[in-house]
Amino acid sequence: MKKILIVDDNLLTLKQLEAHLSQRYEVILAKSGKIALEVCKKVVPDLILLDVRMPEMDGFETLKELQKNPSLEFIPVLFLTGSNDTMTEIKCLELGAMDFITKPANKSILLHRIELHLQFSSYQTNPADIVKDLENSIAVSFAELIEYKTGYTGRHGEDTSAFTMILGKELLRRKTFGADLTEAELEKIGRASSFHDIGKIGISDSILQKKGALTEKEFETVKQHSIIGANALSDIYRKLPGHHYFKYAAVIAKGHHERWDGTGYPEGLKGEAIPLACRIVAVANAYAACRSPRCYRPALDHRETCAVISKGKGTLFDPRIVKVFEEIEDKFDEVSKKISKGSKNEQ
Repeated sequence: MKKILIVDDNLLTLKQLEAHLSQRYEVILAKSGKIALEVCKKVVPDLILLDVRMPEMDGFETLKELQKNPSLEFIPVLFLTGSNDTMTEIKCLELGAMDFITKPANKSILLHRIELHLQFSSYQTNPADIVKDLENSIAVSFAELIEYKTGYTGRHGEDTSAFTMILGKELLRRKTFGADLTEAELEKIGRASSFHDIGKIGISDSILQKKGALTEKEFETVKQHSIIGANALSDIYRKLPGHHYFKYAAVIAKGHHERWDGTGYPEGLKGEAIPLACRIVAVANAYAACRSPRCYRPALDHRETCAVISKGKGTLFDPRIVKVFEEIEDKFDEVSKKISKGSKNEQ
């Protein structure tokens, strides 16, 4: 829960603001600037509401002292003022306050302003969050584009990512692959898995949405999506080398149809020669695909899907990964039901 420090010499104002905010935030009250300074030595608030006119040490003086504390550098300060004096407002902003709120504060306006500044502050202190949000948005957008081309319903890319994380976390917890799978790598694998089918952008819609069986030539064309996707993502990674999950995305796009027995594509890799990321995503992708309807078949239920994956143990899939899947399959079913419910609510 975010911490809000309210500094005001008026007890009635303090109690009123506390009543407005206490259900959503942890509220800390200070009756003077000096008390506020002492509080900030022990606790770093997420936002400060600071009265302008106070005896002994007014709001301006208090702010100057607060700014001497390095830990408060990015903490937004919103001045509370009982007047509409333009010069006062200008001085507030010049001293570094993020905003000012006129007393008595309207609850809705107060909550809106606080939430806005907390969000902005979060991005200031964690610029990586902005990049991550943008990357995730791009991944979702590409996944939706692929689903449109293939005629799939649901959110196959996002679902595959969700199932990848469920499976990966359990493999990590059990140390199934020891040092070959770390928490940092799993985070990249989970995000990258949304891109696994991106190469289908280069495949004709008429083939992807065909309701009957594919001819041998058509299937060979579809198989090219793994190479197309890997090449596109590798190119992105070369241009954005700091965004490491694109490296994993390229590996997964290329190898998620490799099979444990060596009969997969595009390279016919066998066993542990298949990258671990691809082996994990292969199981997650199979579950997500089976649970979703396709233009050539209806969706399978959980039991039918589990039977498909178990049947592929040691042939299609790494048997160690399938073993873990079989032991936590209820988690997959639980998430699948939530996804299905969410999709219905969006319609």
